Amino acid sequence: MTERIQISAHSPKGYRIVNTLDAYVSDALETELVNFIYLRASLINGCTYCVDAHSVDLVEGGTDPRRVYSVTTWRESTFYSARERAAFALTEELTHLDGGVEDATWDTAAGEFSEQELSDIVLAVATINVWNRIAIGTRMPPPALADRAA
Repeated sequence: MTERIQISAHSPKGYRIVNTLDAYVSDALETELVNFIYLRASLINGCTYCVDAHSVDLVEGGTDPRRVYSVTTWRESTFYSARERAAFALTEELTHLDGGVEDATWDTAAGEFSEQELSDIVLAVATINVWNRIAIGTRMPPPALADRAA
């Protein structure tokens, strides 16, 4: 696929604003948790660029690759903590938005995270959904495997 347009070149101010929100979220929450949230939403949305980026970020950050491979089956896997499971459930419901976030999902997340953390998770899910729409809409390709190894 050929990339359609580089938004960063044609709308640099808007692109920087999304980057600023991304930087905020990345500083506000644990790096691994942000990458797991970003990976889960990107898998749901089918964003090749972001699935690649956050899978690589997780592995390069020291996450066991089996935890990365199992994100789509997090409900059945024993590899995730209660906090991670709560974040995955909230991420899924905020990404699908086909009925909102169930009270049980919110209550479970609220039992694992502070109000600030919950707020930051909502912002993280919103941020990756913006990135997914940018990457999918413009057909942003992930780096070639040879480029990644360099």
